[in-house]
Amino acid sequence: MHNLNSKEPTGSIEGRWDKHQFDLKLIAPQNREKYNIIVVGTGLAGASLCATLGEAGFNVKSFCYNDSPRRAHSIAAQGGINASKNYKNDGDSVWRLFYDTIKGGDFRSRESNVYRLAQLSNNIIDQAVSQGVPFAREYSGYLANRSFGGAQVSRTFYARGQTGQQLLLGSYSAMSKEVASGRVKHYSRSEMLELIIVKDKARGIVVRDLVTGKIDSHTADCVVLCTGGYSNVFYLSTNAKGCNTSAGWRAYKKGAMFANPSFTQIHPTCIPPTGENQSKLTLMSESLRNDGRIWAPKNEKDCSKDPREIKEEDRDYFLERMYPSFANLVPRDIASRAVKSICDNGRGVGTEIDGQKLGVYLDFSTIIDKDGESKVKSSYGNLFDMYESITGENPYKVPMKIYPAPHYTMGGLWVDYNLMTTIDGLFATGESNFSDHGSNRLGASALMQGLADGYFIAPRTVIDYLASVDFETIDSTNPEVLSAVKSAEHRISKLMNAPDPIHSPDYFHKKIGRILWNCCGMSREKDSLERAIEEIKSLELLFWKNIKVTGVDDDFNQTLERAGRVADFIELGQLMCLDALAREESCGAHSRVEYLSESGEAKRDDKNYSHVSAWHYDESGPTIIKEALSFEYIKPSERNYK
Repeated sequence: MHNLNSKEPTGSIEGRWDKHQFDLKLIAPQNREKYNIIVVGTGLAGASLCATLGEAGFNVKSFCYNDSPRRAHSIAAQGGINASKNYKNDGDSVWRLFYDTIKGGDFRSRESNVYRLAQLSNNIIDQAVSQGVPFAREYSGYLANRSFGGAQVSRTFYARGQTGQQLLLGSYSAMSKEVASGRVKHYSRSEMLELIIVKDKARGIVVRDLVTGKIDSHTADCVVLCTGGYSNVFYLSTNAKGCNTSAGWRAYKKGAMFANPSFTQIHPTCIPPTGENQSKLTLMSESLRNDGRIWAPKNEKDCSKDPREIKEEDRDYFLERMYPSFANLVPRDIASRAVKSICDNGRGVGTEIDGQKLGVYLDFSTIIDKDGESKVKSSYGNLFDMYESITGENPYKVPMKIYPAPHYTMGGLWVDYNLMTTIDGLFATGESNFSDHGSNRLGASALMQGLADGYFIAPRTVIDYLASVDFETIDSTNPEVLSAVKSAEHRISKLMNAPDPIHSPDYFHKKIGRILWNCCGMSREKDSLERAIEEIKSLELLFWKNIKVTGVDDDFNQTLERAGRVADFIELGQLMCLDALAREESCGAHSRVEYLSESGEAKRDDKNYSHVSAWHYDESGPTIIKEALSFEYIKPSERNYK
């Protein structure tokens, strides 16, 4: 079993990354074409990494399960990307972004990683602007900023409500240049099924062509996973339906530790669910909380009224009341718990589901009355259009309805300061690792991490690894490669040939999603987590007995794709519950009801739980190894946003 060595540099925190970079090994330009790198995933982290390594002269193989790299889920990020440029002259700095991120994560992340992220944030904006990303601008020509949750300064750069899409087009364009040069060879519609380990080092992957069904192996000198998060484990989430955990889970079962799997973020501003037949939920950007005011009726009898008929004195602007310092811009975990509490107390609005109305209002009437509809339209127009097309209601005239939904995952593969997992030669970047956000991610920080990892961090640390290892040549005939292919084929055969095929993958996906939402979602407690673990074990047995996969395995078969992903979600769900059960405190988005303050706020236990929980796979059951967290520059304090 691995011991955890974070490989954090020492010395002044301001100089750690610069000093560390200098200590990392380099490879001469004329020697770089000798090295081969596999990158799985083409979101912001993957596309930017492919572009950077390709431009540096390395040979890169890129894989994604979508029909184009541009379809990566990074396009769904709407509101913006953080950077500490202080264009508003309102007191922002690298230190303040560092502090806000550590505090926002409720002191459950590494100081060194978070400071590096804040330090690199300004470089990301310069890189994106040079690529032509159309950030919003002030009349003067300066890039515009707006506020996001968990900050009292305006540091979020944005392109209306399409920031993720525009940033991905920038990195995809840079990657496409390297595809044209031949340095990057890209494979769309290819899903990773297995990780190839040779002599304890990651040396390749097994993939299935999702169009033809062909299974093939690809070898390289190292592998980088840029495969996103796992919120689709809840079935209903803001993630695209194809988002999954399978690449990371294959790595976990080959020896890569999984860190903080129960740290999952619930986004407060999503369109509420409407019924059993829904397949996903829709995010409304956190940027809307800049100008939209969140409220609920003070009186339960008003919850069925048209909101425009409810008088001002009968409205409860509860976030403004509860958190006067941050008001509607409190961090996501805090806003989500507050919204849930309002609905649990019978003051929800909208469609009733299971005897409860799940929704509160997000109202723009104040800003429209002040600045006019055209001003609001210039900032949020496409978001308002999207809301109207989904709900049939005009948010310029009627307040939006919102409710929390699974969105982002702070947990992921454990990585050290170099973004390497506990398997030599296997790196994880962006949302697929756990490294930067602790137990809650601040809004507009996901894009920041993905691009920092892809453009500036992983290219340096991957090269250091390549320069430090003597690689033996391997190909598709290597015994370990053949064994990995056989393992993937065996799993597919098992999925195709269940003893008593009855139920579809979606049937089981809904089952695991409901168990996790009820027991390991916005609130967790000991008895329900223990019950959930037993229910998931039973569900897993039923899955392998009753899963029904129609069609054939050597052709296009989306049912087979979904079945494999749901099998991994079921296993992951059990680990999430084990992790939540083991952490007997409340911190950030991990809300153990036994460990909340009298006012319902998270109540950390720094004496016993100031650590990262890294889980090691074992067939007899996962074991936990703890990475102690130390805070040299920002001392843990009560996380107060009031």
